[in-house]
Amino acid sequence: MNLFGEIRDNILAELAAMMREGALPAGLALENVAVEPPRDPAHGDMATNAAMVLARPAGMKPRDIAAALAQRLEGHPRIRSAEVAGPGFLNLRLAPGTWGELVEAILAAPEAYGRSQMGRGKRVNVEYVSANPTGPLHVGHSRGAVFGDALAALLEYSGHEVTREYYINDGGAQVDVLARSVYERYREALGEAAEIGEGLYPGDYLVPVGKALAEKVGARWLGQPEEVWLEEVRAFAIEAMMRLIREDLALLGVEMDNFFSERSLYDSGRIEAAIEALSEQGLIYQGVLEPPKGKMPEDWEPREQTLFRSTAHGDDVDRPIQKSDGSWTYFAPDIAYHFDKISRGFDRLVDVFGADHGGYVKRMKAAVSALSGGKVELDIKLIQLVRLFKDGQPFKMSKRAGNFVTLRDVVEQVGADVARFVMLTRKNDAPLDFDLARVLEQSRDNPVFYVQYAHARVRSVMRRAEAAGISPGAPLIEDAAEVTLARKLAEWPRLVEIAARGHEPHRVAFYLYELASDFHALYNRGNDHPHLRFVQDDAAATSAKIALPLAVSIVISAGLGILGVTPVEEMR
Repeated sequence: MNLFGEIRDNILAELAAMMREGALPAGLALENVAVEPPRDPAHGDMATNAAMVLARPAGMKPRDIAAALAQRLEGHPRIRSAEVAGPGFLNLRLAPGTWGELVEAILAAPEAYGRSQMGRGKRVNVEYVSANPTGPLHVGHSRGAVFGDALAALLEYSGHEVTREYYINDGGAQVDVLARSVYERYREALGEAAEIGEGLYPGDYLVPVGKALAEKVGARWLGQPEEVWLEEVRAFAIEAMMRLIREDLALLGVEMDNFFSERSLYDSGRIEAAIEALSEQGLIYQGVLEPPKGKMPEDWEPREQTLFRSTAHGDDVDRPIQKSDGSWTYFAPDIAYHFDKISRGFDRLVDVFGADHGGYVKRMKAAVSALSGGKVELDIKLIQLVRLFKDGQPFKMSKRAGNFVTLRDVVEQVGADVARFVMLTRKNDAPLDFDLARVLEQSRDNPVFYVQYAHARVRSVMRRAEAAGISPGAPLIEDAAEVTLARKLAEWPRLVEIAARGHEPHRVAFYLYELASDFHALYNRGNDHPHLRFVQDDAAATSAKIALPLAVSIVISAGLGILGVTPVEEMR
């Protein structure tokens, strides 16, 4: 049951009838007609902008359209009244019995309520984390991991077929640095002094990697030149780091469907194939880029390069894909990787990047547009920084990692559920302050606790009812606080579609907090008004009262499931 969807369908049907009857001009576009909660709940249960969006194309006054539409809607069984407001908005009040029907529908099909088929038949690739395989994941990676994972779950919940993907950046110079760093730890494991020079990775996490390498190959590479051992040590180190990264992701409850190696693009012809696909469209040429805007770098000099005409697909400047010495730029394998995604038949691509990749958005979108003929949409979500605190003080760096706080540090401090929920309490492109002590407080100011406490309270109510042999019956929803809570439940299917369409899983966290707030308000109101308590002296009354909180727990559980958070049965 999707009340907002049903009422919108009723409105669209009436508008279509008005066009057929000549009350409105024929052929008006109706896609921008919306039905949403009113800004002020006192104005009604729902509001529509139909008259406002149709007034100009219809050549009519919005209040005249609204008045005519209101008259027609008042005959619908779910609509008690329709009132014209302001310049032409239409406020709707639903029939009182609607809220009980909603709760009954939720209880009748708890797994289905809120799920959508808006993404049916659409395949989406969500690429996230994709950290360099040079060390453990840090707290910044954890926010991207949680965001990407929750987005993937949200898209699945709304009917999409989703692939969760990790791009292993194992083709650049950083993995050679990793190999050299591991080699020093290998020497150390064999009794020599490690020389962790500037530019190498100093973290203690490489000590066991060096030891494992020594156990595998013995002293064979001691004193040998780099060209003897670099390739094999690099492969060994990357495999060890990816095991560590998988373990870190598992701690956070993140499981990937696919790991894609950047190195697999080299020497396989796939980079060349992607560039050839662009060349066939006349988008590859030899040219000289203009100097960078602003302060001129001292080492800049004009030189001919192979360029991608990305400006033909919305970019600000054309981009180099091959250097004057014939080697590929870092952009070339990324083009090939996205070409591979397109070739796998995805209808939409989502890349979750750190905020430092902001300058990369337009060029990557241009490449995908060109390679897919504009048929595949790429959405790049930038993840802002996480600032860690404990008791109001900056959280210290991890000794194990060398110079940053790891994902493992955070999970060990607060647990995966808390970490995941808190990471989604801000929009992805807003900085996040994360106080490791405050998020464990049991107060309304802690959204994790507040939502979990609502679910636990419902489970406590249900255990008491079950112990008395009472099951939910026909809902009795009369008090204003009960109606407010039912209204919030009605918003869930609409919220899911809005969040999925905008790729905004944080909306689910916000909604759950609001739902929990409305539930706690009703629960606490029962302290002063015994007739509102969920468990009554009379079994029939209890049966009628527990239906609404049970519906709340169903929606909270579904929302937490999208966020990757386990709903608790009781608070300790």
